[in-house]
Amino acid sequence: MPSYTAPARDTRFVVNEVLDVASYGNLPGFESATPDIIDTVIGEGGRFCAEVLAPLNLSGDEQGCTRHADGSVTTPDGFKDAYKQFCEAGWGTLAQPEQFGGQGMPHVLGFALEEFISSANQAFGMYPGLTNGAVSALLAKGSPEQQEKYLPKMISGEWSGTMNLTEPQCGTDLGLIRTKAEPQADGSYAITGTKIFISAGEHDLTDNIIHLVLAKLPGAPDSTKGISLFVVPKFLVNDDGSVGERNGVSCGSIEEKMGIHANATCVLNYDEAKGWLVGEENKGLAAMFIMMNAARLGVGIQGLSQAEVAYQNAVAYAKDRRQGRALTGPADPEAKADPIIVHPDVRRMLMDAKAFTEGMRALCLWGALLVDLSHKASTEEERAEADAMIGLLTPVIKGYGTDKGYAVATDMQQVFGGHGYIREWGMEQFVRDARIAQIYEGTNGVQAMDLCGRKLAYKGGAAIQAFFKMVGDECSAAKSDETLAPLAEKLEKALGEQQAATMWFMQNAMKNPDDLGAGAHDYMHIMGIVSLGLMWLRMAKVAQAKLASAPDDKAFYETKLATARYYIERFLPDAGALRRKLEAGSEAVMALNEDAFDTAA
Repeated sequence: MPSYTAPARDTRFVVNEVLDVASYGNLPGFESATPDIIDTVIGEGGRFCAEVLAPLNLSGDEQGCTRHADGSVTTPDGFKDAYKQFCEAGWGTLAQPEQFGGQGMPHVLGFALEEFISSANQAFGMYPGLTNGAVSALLAKGSPEQQEKYLPKMISGEWSGTMNLTEPQCGTDLGLIRTKAEPQADGSYAITGTKIFISAGEHDLTDNIIHLVLAKLPGAPDSTKGISLFVVPKFLVNDDGSVGERNGVSCGSIEEKMGIHANATCVLNYDEAKGWLVGEENKGLAAMFIMMNAARLGVGIQGLSQAEVAYQNAVAYAKDRRQGRALTGPADPEAKADPIIVHPDVRRMLMDAKAFTEGMRALCLWGALLVDLSHKASTEEERAEADAMIGLLTPVIKGYGTDKGYAVATDMQQVFGGHGYIREWGMEQFVRDARIAQIYEGTNGVQAMDLCGRKLAYKGGAAIQAFFKMVGDECSAAKSDETLAPLAEKLEKALGEQQAATMWFMQNAMKNPDDLGAGAHDYMHIMGIVSLGLMWLRMAKVAQAKLASAPDDKAFYETKLATARYYIERFLPDAGALRRKLEAGSEAVMALNEDAFDTAA
C-alpha cells in the first residue's frame, strides 16, 4: 500500500523563511496569518490529508464513480464522509472572502493545503477545487444577487461548482461551441446543448451543483466574440435559499478515463435548462478565463503533488529494497545485498525528484503570494506588477510543472522496477493520475503558445523584462557570497540562454509564425528551468544565513544547500540545449506533407 505524509517542514520553510509571509501583516488578510497560525494550518491540514484522504486514494481509484439509471452518480466508498469532514473542518473556506463565510486567509496557505490534498487524493481534491474556480468567476463577474444566492453555500461546501467549456466538436477552439441560450420572458435563459469532460459534473457529495456554462445567444457572432457565460444550477434555488425543483441538466455518462477514476468526469446534457447570464452578453470567455487561470495554477500544483507522493514512496522503497552491491564496495557487508539507494542511477532519479519537487513547491507558493499581492498590495503599481508577473508565470507553472511532474512520477515508478508496474504498490496510479494534468485546462502545447504568443509581448514585453531584471539582480547580489557565487553564476548563464531565445523569437517569429510554434514548448521549459533556479538561489540564500546561526535543525539547511547545488549543476545546463533546439526553427518540423505521415501506404 502506498503512503503519504505532508511535507510540512519544507512548506513552513518556504512560507515562513523564504517568502516571509509574516512581513506582509499590514495587508488585508495577512494580519491573521501569523507564524503560529501558519504552522497550525500546515500541520493540521497535512494531518487531515494524510489520515483521512490518502487512505481512500487507492480504493477510490479501483472502485471509481457509478452512474445510475436515473442519471445520478455516487462517488466511491468513504468519499462522502471524507467530504463531510473536510467541510466541517472548514478547509474549503480557508482563502475565501469573509463576506461570504470564508476565513479570508492568504492564497499562500490555500495553495499549500491544495498541494497536500492533491498528493493525498487528487481525484477527491478536484471536487472542492472546481468549486473554488467557480467561486472566483462569480466573485469577479457575478451580480450582487448571484453572489448572495450562490457563494455562501459554495464556500461552505454545501454546494459545489463546475466549469462547462468543452463540447464533442471543440476543445481549445471555443469559438466552435454550439450550446445555445434562448432568452426567456422572466429574464432567464433556456440552455440547450451537450458538454463533455466536465470534472465533478454530477455526484452525491453536495446538495446542489452550480454549473458555469459557456453558450451562445441568438445572433451572437460565430466566434469567441459571441460567447456568453451562464450560471445553471442542478437544482433551482428558491427565494429563501433552499433547494427547489430539478433543472434540465443531466449526466448522460461518465467518461472512461486513464486515471482520476474517483472523480466523476461527465457528459452533461442541457435540455432547456434554466440559467442566468453572468456578466455581459458575449463577454463570457473573459469571465471563464478567470476560472481557467485559477484552475491552471491548481493543475500546476497537481503536477507537483503527484511527483511528491511518488517520490516519498520511491525513497521508502529504495531504502528497503536490496539488490546488488554498491560500486564502491559493500555498504552493508552483513547482508547479502545493499539497498538500492546506494546505486548512482537510483540516486540520480531520487535527486531529480527532490530538486524538482522542492523547487516547484517554492515556485507555486511564490505564485500564490503574487496572486495575493495582485489584489491586496498597498499601491496600484505593486498590484499591477504582481498581476503581470503571475500572468507570465501561470503557463510555466501549469505547463513545465506538469511535464516535469509526470516525468518524476514515471521515474519514481522506475525506482520500483517490476513492482512499480503492479497496482497494489500504487505507483502506476500516480503515473496515470499525473498524466491528465498535462492535458486539461489547456494542453501544455497551448500553455507554451500562451506564454510565447501572448505573455512575452504583454505591454511591450514589460513582464518578461521585469522577470529578467529580477533574476539578474538577484544573481548579481548573490555573487558576493562565496558559497552562493557558483550557483548564481550558473543561473546567470541559464538566464542568458533564455534572453537569447527571447531575442531569437523577436527576430524570427514575425517573419515566420511557425518558428514561434515550433520553439514554444522548448522556451516554456527554458523558463521553467530558470524559474526553479531562481527559487533554489533564494532557498540557498536563506539556508546559508540560517546555518550561520547554528540552528537546531542544521541538517535540514545543509540538505537544502546540497540540493541547490544538484539543481544548478544538473538542471540548468539543459537551458542551453533547449535554446539550440529552439533556434533550429520550424523548417524540419513542418517539412513533410500530410501524406508522408501515413505508414500504412
